[in-house]
Amino acid sequence: MSAKILNETKKGQLTIGNATNSRTRINGEIRYSEVRVIGTNGEQLGVMSSREAQNLANDAGVDLVEISASANPPVVKIIDWGKFQYQKMKELSKAKKKAKSSELKQIRLGLKIGQNDLNIKIRKIHEFLDDGDRVKIMIVFRGREMAHKELGTELMNRMLTQMSEFALLDGTSQMSGRNLTFAVKRK
Repeated sequence: MSAKILNETKKGQLTIGNATNSRTRINGEIRYSEVRVIGTNGEQLGVMSSREAQNLANDAGVDLVEISASANPPVVKIIDWGKFQYQKMKELSKAKKKAKSSELKQIRLGLKIGQNDLNIKIRKIHEFLDDGDRVKIMIVFRGREMAHKELGTELMNRMLTQMSEFALLDGTSQMSGRNLTFAVKRK
């Protein structure tokens, strides 16, 4: 019997994100001694046997859908199966819209950048941070500029003081190859 249950759950699994839920049971698949029944209009019909709940659903001409199997007793609802699936899809798409993933934006600049160009880069960093993203800033050393790494840290400190109102240094600065990189996050 356990092998049959295992195969049944493997076939009917629905994955949403990282969570794995077994598929929703409907009509004859619901076999509990007692269930809590919700009517078509959302009213509580009370606790009854799953057979009685199935008869109520048949009389209404709709389906009996399992809402929460983990509750005690399990919760079922008398609703049209197509309508239930449509509502679930709407909820998932609404949740997906609201969830904004934070991205890591990257800004590259040279050591000989002018003050006006630096102000434009800082304004762009401010926009990225307002959108909820983290920003990785890369100062690129070209040619003989590698001999003057202190100028890179000086530029980094100057940028951080200009951005001190809206940004914080995220972690530490790091020299990798010909690049001085550091990340900032919203204050």
